Amino acid sequence: MKFNEYQYERPNFESYKMNAQKIIRTIQEAETVEQVIEAIEKMSAQMSSIETMMNIASIRYSINTKDDYYEKEDKYWNEQSPLFQEIDTAFYKAVIDSSYYEAIKEHFPKTFIQNMQFELDAFDSSVIALLQKENQLSSDYQKLIASADIAYDGKQLNLSQFGPYLQDTNRSTRKTASDAQWGFFEENEKTFDDIYDQLVKVRDQIAKKLGFKDFVALSYVRMKRYDYDREMVEVYRKQVLDYVVPVTTKLSERQADRIGIAEMKHYDTPLQFLSGNPVPQGDPEYIIEQGKKMYHELSEETGAFINFMFDKELVDLLSKEGKAGGGYCTYIPDYASPFIFANFNGTSADIDVLTHEAGHALQVFESRWIKQPEIVFPTYESCEIHSMSMEFFTYPWMELFFKEQTEKYKFDHLSSALRFLPYGVLVDHFQHEVYENPEFTIEERKAVWRKLEKMYLPERDFSESDFLDKGTFWYRQGHIFESPFYYIDYTLAQICALQFWKRALIDQDDTAWDDYMAICKVGGTQSFLEIVNTANLRSPFEEGSLSDVIQAIEVVLDQVDDKAL
Repeated sequence: MKFNEYQYERPNFESYKMNAQKIIRTIQEAETVEQVIEAIEKMSAQMSSIETMMNIASIRYSINTKDDYYEKEDKYWNEQSPLFQEIDTAFYKAVIDSSYYEAIKEHFPKTFIQNMQFELDAFDSSVIALLQKENQLSSDYQKLIASADIAYDGKQLNLSQFGPYLQDTNRSTRKTASDAQWGFFEENEKTFDDIYDQLVKVRDQIAKKLGFKDFVALSYVRMKRYDYDREMVEVYRKQVLDYVVPVTTKLSERQADRIGIAEMKHYDTPLQFLSGNPVPQGDPEYIIEQGKKMYHELSEETGAFINFMFDKELVDLLSKEGKAGGGYCTYIPDYASPFIFANFNGTSADIDVLTHEAGHALQVFESRWIKQPEIVFPTYESCEIHSMSMEFFTYPWMELFFKEQTEKYKFDHLSSALRFLPYGVLVDHFQHEVYENPEFTIEERKAVWRKLEKMYLPERDFSESDFLDKGTFWYRQGHIFESPFYYIDYTLAQICALQFWKRALIDQDDTAWDDYMAICKVGGTQSFLEIVNTANLRSPFEEGSLSDVIQAIEVVLDQVDDKAL
């Protein structure tokens, strides 16, 4: 069965509720632990079916946000998912209150039980209306981004389609394309501000109603951060400032020298080489065919995986009108199917998404044995180890896509991996400031972003854009609106992925791939630091874990004559 044949049917809420209540009574009245375990497994199956319908609707809506039917279904899920969540938390409470709780803990993965407790802490029926509003505001942001229809170069472009123009070797083209793209954000400045202002206030209300000090504390629970806290993240951010920012500042200077621009402006940043950034040497069909070849050669497991994905048409890669921006991987439990969504735009990002999102999808493909939908995926920072590491494990096949531009791509990709770290930490730091100070005005938030931007990205020069210079770059970072605090995760995972890069490609460690597959298979049955341990990697919170790998990258990058690329 192919994805377009997967059946979508809006679930019957009352039926779900009745079945759940029956399961809860069984747990409460059970005479043996076996009865409780059977009841838990029944509830997991029911929850999987709900997640299946919700994800099918979400995928189809993101593929075409102009589809009236799935727009209505998106609104339905925004309103209804907190009501399903209310039932699920009643189930979690029954499990945790069960007289067989100790035996239950022995039977199921530890993270499954931890997840229950965190879900209970993060939900109460008194916040349902606020959760519904939060969901709808996130959808409003997604729809606003997808609505971009910008006249440029005699065409009507969405935001994803600007990629090649922003990397053009002609400086005038880069500037006018950047101005056109940011013009959309400036025209909608009030709407972006209004959506985010409402989100901050709603999220703060939810946190306070649930008894948390602030939304930061609630977010760490929502994100299932079982084994680290905001103080550890603060220490980690300082390591990035101390060890990474000096190196990325040098890389920016090297870029300026390479492209021959003494005073780099914001619109120059995307151009890495005067000969042009590395681009795939073929159309989307060519990229897909080479991608299949790469995964068949990489390993037996990845060969089976990529056949499954394309045979069932579980990928949607091309950018088109009405399609939501960005890229993602999700999972459809009842069909045991990952799904990859992307927006190809003719840049090297097309290859990055083919490796990054495939890393997510491979993990969940290998974790299909897990019957509890809550822990098929691990927590976000662990998920990103799979995706970012895959970008490096596939380096030996990059010639299939880039041909004579392969070395250029690798230099660009590796240096970009490093240069991403300060930006990722900036996004996280900004959100801490915003939610620790919910009384900030709209203008104060922008000022905080700009202040932090100067700390983490001192090379950014917005002197030719008053709009960006006042601190609005974050408008285009969807995570800030839709997935609060899901961003430091990318940087923590990047540190882990770079360790895999060093082991596999520099040290030629044959066990690196086996360790990678091991963490794909465990899915969400382990916490972040447990997964790091299973992978035989060093924790990003450990002093020295950043400096060692960054030193190795510096050595490699310094050996490259980047001006010749």
